[in-house]
Amino acid sequence: MRQVRVGILGFAHGHVEMYCDRWRRQPELGVKVTLGWDHDVERGSAACARHDLEFVLSSQDLVSRDDVDAVVIAAETSLHADLVKLAAQAGKAVVLQKPIALTLEQADCIVDAINRFKVPFTLAWQMRVDPHNLKAKSLLEGGMFGCVFMVRRRHCLATQCMKDFDKSWHVNPDLNRDIFADDASHPIDFIYWLLGKPCSVVAEMGTLLNPAVPNDNAIAIFRYPDGKFAEVSCTFTAVAGENTLEIVCEKGVIIGNYGDGPSCSVPRPAGSAQLKWYVQGTPGWTVCDLPDINSQAERIANLAAPIAEFLHGQRPAIATAEEAREVFKLVLACYESAEQGRRVHIS
Repeated sequence: MRQVRVGILGFAHGHVEMYCDRWRRQPELGVKVTLGWDHDVERGSAACARHDLEFVLSSQDLVSRDDVDAVVIAAETSLHADLVKLAAQAGKAVVLQKPIALTLEQADCIVDAINRFKVPFTLAWQMRVDPHNLKAKSLLEGGMFGCVFMVRRRHCLATQCMKDFDKSWHVNPDLNRDIFADDASHPIDFIYWLLGKPCSVVAEMGTLLNPAVPNDNAIAIFRYPDGKFAEVSCTFTAVAGENTLEIVCEKGVIIGNYGDGPSCSVPRPAGSAQLKWYVQGTPGWTVCDLPDINSQAERIANLAAPIAEFLHGQRPAIATAEEAREVFKLVLACYESAEQGRRVHIS
């Protein structure tokens, strides 16, 4: 297999270092990370040293290199639009960390750049390639559960346990808005991927622990044209958890456990199931036989293989730029609903 040569534009998102590590450890994936850049020279040079990469001082120099076929953009969210445009103009394939942008105008610029320069693009959503999530989606598409009535997706972090998180770029509104826009985008994308586009949302969000970490708890209830509901429940003050997915259907129920960081960080009860389902009229629960994922880091690192397949042209985008923009619109609708205290209709 030929090697796709990759440059890293920014190391703000820690996820990218997990991809680098996996690509180095699994050369059969055919991705070779060659160099990196970061506007934070200390952070970038340290990351490059950890992964034995050449550090370059200019993002323009990186995308101009002939020995770079693609870039992974993991800089702060506010820099995404400029870096995508820079890479697309240079003809490089683009892998972008979530969320797509800081503003809708920036998201529009990203979609425009990808379409104008016609470069391969994917957003790096690990929930879309998680094997248990894929299994749940295939179960629904198989038809044996009948109509879907309600989906609940819980997604949590334990940010209060992270040293100096309240001083990080993740909660700087100039760089990333807040933790809800940053991390709730995962479960909101999940319900969009699973069910399609909802027609309205009612949301509540607030700051309950540390005033320096805005919107650390939130609930959003999406309504679909056929009447079904999808609840996204996010708390970034959770030290433990278990159930992360519940799908209630006409003829059965699907239950997913241990699908986020806090639920992976504490010991599990013996014999606990990561995914199980019950179909009306059957003798009992069916437990999924897929291997368990035992840490959030493992789940994130597992995205390296699908990204590699995308870069080799062996699979379509995990999520297109247009899809990422649609999800961002859903995130913004949650803010509008919470701020105005009303149901927001999604055009």
